[in-house]
Amino acid sequence: MQDKEQAEKKLVQDFSSDEKKLEKLVAVLSNGSRRERQQAARFVAAVAKGTPEVLAPHIDELVDALSNPEAQTRWELLDALTELVGVDSRSCEKALVDAETALFDEDSGMLRLAAMRFVCRIGATTEARSEKTWPLIDEAIQCYHGDLEFQDMLVAVTEYSTGSLSDGVKTDLAARMSFDAGNAKGALKKRAAQIVANVS
Repeated sequence: MQDKEQAEKKLVQDFSSDEKKLEKLVAVLSNGSRRERQQAARFVAAVAKGTPEVLAPHIDELVDALSNPEAQTRWELLDALTELVGVDSRSCEKALVDAETALFDEDSGMLRLAAMRFVCRIGATTEARSEKTWPLIDEAIQCYHGDLEFQDMLVAVTEYSTGSLSDGVKTDLAARMSFDAGNAKGALKKRAAQIVANVS
């Protein structure tokens, strides 16, 4: 197992430092088999975690690849794009339509969670984006309250609450989380209270 991890780590380093290898990896997202696309997306997400800037020239290709049908490819790419928001938020914003589709996917909790992280990260960058993304975030909070991935979604919402939000979004977010801040228990209560404090 350790040998496999070392080999994968080496591959991620190779992709991060060799533009030609990275181009080939990204190309698989549009012309590989389902399994090859999943594998390529996993490596793209790993590269984005360590050196997102090397993927900046490929953002449009990553956004285009969100139209692939398999959930894993899409969640890995949304994870990568979440890391890339800090590098080029304007280009990453093009992924919002596909992220919205993923956010309300009926079958994959991992995909919904990755979409929530992306939508929260991009929405926190400017007041205008906060207003554009708030309706999606608000609907997701209501739809997934109590679901397995809800606590992890709230981590993303907590990050969102510290961003560049418009006054209207701050007011609406505080109102949405106030019930849980006052009435929930444990981690949910703490996170909700933190969100309310962040926007007050």
